[in-house]
Amino acid sequence: MDSKLNSLGNPKLSEDEVISLLLNRDEMGFNYLYDNYSGALYGVILKIVIYNEDANEVMQDVFVKIWNSINQFDSTKGTLYTWMLNIARNSAIDKLKSKAFQNNLKNQTLPDFVSDSETLSSEQKHSFHEIENIINSLKEEYKVLIYKAYFSGFTQEEISEELGIPLGTVKTRTRAALIELRNLLKEFKS
Repeated sequence: MDSKLNSLGNPKLSEDEVISLLLNRDEMGFNYLYDNYSGALYGVILKIVIYNEDANEVMQDVFVKIWNSINQFDSTKGTLYTWMLNIARNSAIDKLKSKAFQNNLKNQTLPDFVSDSETLSSEQKHSFHEIENIINSLKEEYKVLIYKAYFSGFTQEEISEELGIPLGTVKTRTRAALIELRNLLKEFKS
């Protein structure tokens, strides 16, 4: 093994050395991957799933997948880092598509989203609350459609199914709700 040290004082390994360690199920290879790549992979995951708790869960899954499927890595198709990045990206997307994640989003109200978001400024949070007040001034049948479609991520088909109304009615009411909302927002900006 190469005797060079990285900035943390740990040995600097080549990609081939890391792969060899992983194929031999040597924990040093796993630890090296985690120490040197977890930050970059976590950043990619967090951009997709947004919430820290979910990103941490995906991160654990990613490293388990890397450990368990290292024998599927093909250096002729790309670097180890690119392969791991694809696993991280695909795992994060799978998390977004999961039923549990979608249900959690659907059960979170707009104020919860705004309050829980660490990336929003107080001005942005205030704007969200203003918009929520405007939405709440809509007729009830319009308000429920806006919340389900735009804040809970429901498709028009899902709204139709959940509310027990025809899809055409959902589309017509949504269009009318958006027109009314646009008019109210114009007044708000004035």
